[in-house]
Parts: sequence; C-alpha cells; structure tokens
Amino acid sequence: MITGAACEELVTELRRARERSGLSMAALAARTPYSKSSWERYLNGKKPVPRGAVEALCRITREPAEPLLALWELADATWSGRGRHPGGAVPSAPSVTAPGGRPAARRGRWAGFAGAAVALSLAVLGVSMAGTRQDPPRAAAEPPVRNPGCTAEACEGRNPVDMGCGGSGMVQTLARRTASEGRRLELRHAEVCRALWVRATGLEAGDRVELRLSDGRLQYVTAEAGPEAGRYLSTPMSSDTGTGTTGVRVCLKAASSGREECFTG
Repeated sequence: MITGAACEELVTELRRARERSGLSMAALAARTPYSKSSWERYLNGKKPVPRGAVEALCRITREPAEPLLALWELADATWSGRGRHPGGAVPSAPSVTAPGGRPAARRGRWAGFAGAAVALSLAVLGVSMAGTRQDPPRAAAEPPVRNPGCTAEACEGRNPVDMGCGGSGMVQTLARRTASEGRRLELRHAEVCRALWVRATGLEAGDRVELRLSDGRLQYVTAEAGPEAGRYLSTPMSSDTGTGTTGVRVCLKAASSGREECFTG
C-alpha cells in the first residue's frame, strides 16, 4: 500500500474522476494501454501510478490534466525518494482550509499543490547541487519509452488516442487536404503502432469521414451534434500493410450537400 499525503490525495482524486465519468475498470482498460488489474491497483493505492496513466485518465474523462499532474509530481517524489531531505523528512501535500474549517474550493487546493511541486523541485535541485559539486555532470535523462496499447493488426478498429498512438512526436502526417467549407482532413501514420487513420476538423453534424484501403478495409467516423462538432475527430485505425499510402483513399461525405470528396494518400 502506498503512503504519504500527496500519494493518498492523488489516488483519491483519480478515483473521483473515474467515478464522475461512470467508466468501469474494464472500460478504462479497453480505452487505455493499462490493464484492468493495473487500474484496480492504481486506484486502490496498491501501486504507484505512472504519469501516462494519469494523462490517459484525464484524456478519456475530460478532466483538467494540469492539477492532477502537479499532484503526481509530489506523489512521484515520495515514491522515488527524490523529495527526501537530508534528515529523511519528505514534504507532505499542503492542506488548504477555508474559514470555519470547511475545505477550500478545489481551485485553491490545486494551486497549492502546483506551487508545492515547484518548491519541491527547487529544493531537490539545491540539495543535489550542494552534495555533488565534485562529481562529474550527469548525463541528460533519456526520453520516456513509448508504450502504446496496440501494434499492427491489434490496432485495427481501435481509437488512436485511447491506444496511445497519437501522442506528440509519435505521428507523421502523410497528407493534408482542405475540403468544402473549410473542413480539413489529415492522413496520419504512427510508426510505433504501425497504423493509419484520418483526423478531421471543421466538421458539421452528420459529416462522415472514411479511410479506405486497397484491400477493402474501411474505417469511418461520423460527426455528432454537440461538443464534437467543429473539433478534431479521428477515424478508428487500420494496420499498416507496409505499402505506405499506395491505394489509400480518404473521403468526406458532407451532410449538408451529400457530396463526396476523396483524395489519395
């Protein structure tokens, strides 16, 4: 069982985010690269939570990521021992209380956590510099290893964002087109996932975007009314057959006109 005020607060807030979304552990596992048993351990405080799991939960529940990531920094310092002072004490998460003993608004509490995370980082840096002046400089930290939730055929029909295939630095845009009324279409490829999909923006409710491959496979997405309209929307993925964009077609069927516009990769 993980301990420490920041660790416990992080687990509590992640659990509340999951409960507000109505998603089960199985649903979390289906939409992220983490298994059901892993989510159960993370949200029950039995195992340290990876940063990627916090990001994934925020993404699919549409929770603001910055406050939870600031809290994660505090918790990670406790798990890894980075936040230990020479006397062995570990800074605890701040407690913010409003007049009358009632908990303050969440915004104030998150601001406290974010500030504490910065202060903790500076304190750790100061201790490190004071104690290692005679040592040679450390090598730069290696970038995190990408760990997508699927590869090749396993990605067929899966959501690129939920499977961790659409992260920064992971995607190459193979082709871009602007269709009628400013709708923008992008043919995207993730080498680490060996998969293709189409991302679109500027869609109107009822617009349909399709990814057609030369072997007959078809993936599509239809824009719905409400918050999705006008925002980025992606088709499910198709596995990369190794032939590049040969025979790949991207099509838009506009709901307003019924017109179909297509282009090849």
